[in-house]
Amino acid sequence: MGCLGLILVILIALPVIFLLLFLNIITLSFGQLGLSPEAAVTLLLAMVLGSMVNIPISRRRILYEQPRPLYLRFFFYLPPRVRHQVIAVNLGGAVIPVVFALYLLPRSPLLATLEATIVVIVATRLLAKPVPGVGIVMPAWIPPVISAGLALLLARDNPAPVAYISGTLGTLIGADLLNWPNFKKLGAHLISIGGAGVFDGIFLAGIMAVLITSL
Repeated sequence: MGCLGLILVILIALPVIFLLLFLNIITLSFGQLGLSPEAAVTLLLAMVLGSMVNIPISRRRILYEQPRPLYLRFFFYLPPRVRHQVIAVNLGGAVIPVVFALYLLPRSPLLATLEATIVVIVATRLLAKPVPGVGIVMPAWIPPVISAGLALLLARDNPAPVAYISGTLGTLIGADLLNWPNFKKLGAHLISIGGAGVFDGIFLAGIMAVLITSL
């Protein structure tokens, strides 16, 4: 029972430890952007609560081709099914990070920020692929590494805001908005930009980019 109890304690403690570590990483990253610990926690809480809110911005009809046996396709004409697809933007995973990025814009070197953002847009557009039933797929480490590297190269004296803005806006525009025409291929009823909340690529790209610049 002693070993079993120890294992149960470890299993219960591990998620708490990971959560605290995640909170410390985010607080440290926001601190590099000039926020106090209290403001960082407030902003994070707003993002977590906001991740439960999807704001619809578009609704359109899509044709859904259901696989049919060959003999049915040969002898009968069955029209494609029509469904509606709603495209939404997630409050916590996209809207709040973008608003915060725009808030940082006057505090960031403009030319360096613009150049870094353009490079991230191009890179994420080339690498992001729509996968039916999954969503827009891309290696999660690429946007923050590119953003942080460009920020350190172009704005060595003040890299944190450049990294956050380029990571956030570059990922949003390159991976999501420029893939808008491909959303039909996903076959989903609802597509939520930033829908994974604080674990979405848009949010994590900015946060991890800032953290990398502080290492």
